[in-house]
Amino acid sequence: MNQVDICINGAGPVGATLACRLAASGLRVLLIDRAPLPGMEHPSLDGRAYAITEGSRRMLDAAGIWQHLPAPSQPINSITVSDGRPGEPASPHGLRFGPEDAPVENGAATPFGWMIEARDLRAALNRALTAHEGPLTLAAPETGQFVFHDTHAEVTLSSGAVYRASLVIAAEGRQSPLRQQAGIMVTKLPYNQCGLISIIHHERPHDGRALEHFLPQGPFARLPLPASSDHAHRSAIVWAEATRRAERFYALDDTAFARAIMERLGDDVGASMPVGRRWIYPLSAQYAQRYTATRLALAGDSAHGLHPIAGQGLNVGFKDIIALTDLLETRFRQGGDLGASDLLARYQRRVRPGNMAMMAACDGLERLFGNDNPILRFGRDLGLEAMSRLPGLRRAFVKKAMGL
Repeated sequence: MNQVDICINGAGPVGATLACRLAASGLRVLLIDRAPLPGMEHPSLDGRAYAITEGSRRMLDAAGIWQHLPAPSQPINSITVSDGRPGEPASPHGLRFGPEDAPVENGAATPFGWMIEARDLRAALNRALTAHEGPLTLAAPETGQFVFHDTHAEVTLSSGAVYRASLVIAAEGRQSPLRQQAGIMVTKLPYNQCGLISIIHHERPHDGRALEHFLPQGPFARLPLPASSDHAHRSAIVWAEATRRAERFYALDDTAFARAIMERLGDDVGASMPVGRRWIYPLSAQYAQRYTATRLALAGDSAHGLHPIAGQGLNVGFKDIIALTDLLETRFRQGGDLGASDLLARYQRRVRPGNMAMMAACDGLERLFGNDNPILRFGRDLGLEAMSRLPGLRRAFVKKAMGL
């Protein structure tokens, strides 16, 4: 039987990042995924772009991942928040976060976040995993059967290899088989919405500015991207609509789809056109009733899934990594049991309350801004106007959102 310290099931962004971070600390890690990892780099597999907070970027750097990105990342230097209706000018009571609201380091304002495309993050993860070979054993494509004992977990791979680990971490996504095996219940919040995702090119530069435009049918976000060889000015669009409406928009030809985008985008960056294919995803939120079981911890979407209204889903998963890494590295240095019940209890206490607060905030924003009630519209305008006049509140909000 092969001995490892930690087994991670699922090599998505959360699982692969955690594996790199722990391996960099000297822990012996087994990482399992049912898919071959190089195939995940194909651009047709995932059209998303991630908004990475500064706190998450620092963690990716410490894990040896950030430096492997094959393309430049795009800093987010300012954010415009507006409220309105499709085809109409935005409310004048908007909100802008600029460099003056960001923490200053080395004499310069820290970017609010960084935009990277999903395929670039996948390529960087695959290179970092290869660089950590030795303490890290990669089993992909493979599946595992898991048996949990009081003192250890036993993992049998589909190839026949057997491993013994002190702790198993489920990073398998929202349908997490290990969570189901442990009998951990999940509460789901359906939104009856789908997210439309596309890349657009536009006539004016975005200058590192992101737009969050709240509309009665759902939020519409434009997120700045770096230039490509074909287009100097690019952005990612994340657009939520009721499911049937979203499906109709998804089926439009490029000209009609561009017209629908412009109705929501207005004159933000000038005339815009979609580039390449588009994607559609059902939107929902969910949370696990607990994050741990005997010799098992949940991380990322296995533990929680958020509405994308604030772009925090992956960053919340990265916060799980930061907490787990801190606890496991400390216990490892002390020579203690990496899967002990007290460590797992500390992990849940450290991350679950904050994750639940973030989920409640995203859910509240969606319900507050996702309607056309005139009384609520007036209240929203008052709230945005009030925050725009309180620089101290803006700076505190920004620092929290940046994960610092």
